[in-house]
Amino acid sequence: MTRTAFFPGSFDPLTNGHIEMIRFALALADHVIVAIGVHPGKTPLFTFEERVAMIREVVGEVAGDAERIEIVAFEGLTVDAARKHGAGTIVRGLRDGTDFDYEMQLAGMNGRLEPSIRTVFLPASPETRPITATLVRQIAKLGGDVSLFVPPTVARKLTQKFAS
Repeated sequence: MTRTAFFPGSFDPLTNGHIEMIRFALALADHVIVAIGVHPGKTPLFTFEERVAMIREVVGEVAGDAERIEIVAFEGLTVDAARKHGAGTIVRGLRDGTDFDYEMQLAGMNGRLEPSIRTVFLPASPETRPITATLVRQIAKLGGDVSLFVPPTVARKLTQKFAS
């Protein structure tokens, strides 16, 4: 039986923290679904297609397990999307206590909606703990160096995006 983990997020942009969580998820599951949440009310910096391309490129370079990773879009409830894709686990990264409190509430609600799907919390390493996609976008927009926080491909894409 294949163990499938569902890793949801906006990935706008993909960060070193995301890559770390994908690596951790690959250690726990046979198949990892990187699920890009699409929210009709939000306008992301990168299109869905751009995010997929960055994830594919980086995962092949960094994780080395591209064949075990699937990238999908989803709308609506994460737990519904995880169920639809046959995942038994939802993977969530934790940076700090604030993340923990919020994620515990989500895990509790998801567990009530679908008891067969478990949420697994993975703590971020000290190196990736401060990284958020929001802060990366802000630093890049103001011309700062984001190379410590994102893979080189993503840093180039951010520079190109804000140069135009």
